[in-house]
Amino acid sequence: MFPASAPPPGEVLCALADVPEGATKGFRFGAGAETFAMFIVRSGAVLRGYLNVCPHRLLPLDWKPGQFLTADGTYILCANHAAIFRIDDGACLSGPCHGTGLVAVNLEVSNGKIVMGRWPPASPRARR
Repeated sequence: MFPASAPPPGEVLCALADVPEGATKGFRFGAGAETFAMFIVRSGAVLRGYLNVCPHRLLPLDWKPGQFLTADGTYILCANHAAIFRIDDGACLSGPCHGTGLVAVNLEVSNGKIVMGRWPPASPRARR
């Protein structure tokens, strides 16, 4: 279950234009143990949301705030352990978390805005 600081379904996160093709955008809600950190990635027709947590050591993925992609923009990169994740489903392709994946956050697009979707996440991936 997500902490109480997670935005409720239907809450506007940002404008779709705020996450252009090939970009990411990070979000933090709450503080301390109740922090809910997530990010959005847009690649082609794919718009996905994931928790900003590496499944290996439960550390943030971004190498600097809001920067989640490899240099060529084709994969999500964990800055702490160099793990590589697919954008379309969050699966770990290489690194110490191989065989696991990122926890998805449902998103919806409405009237040019990206909003939180309903719980549970679209495809939660348990740590193995």
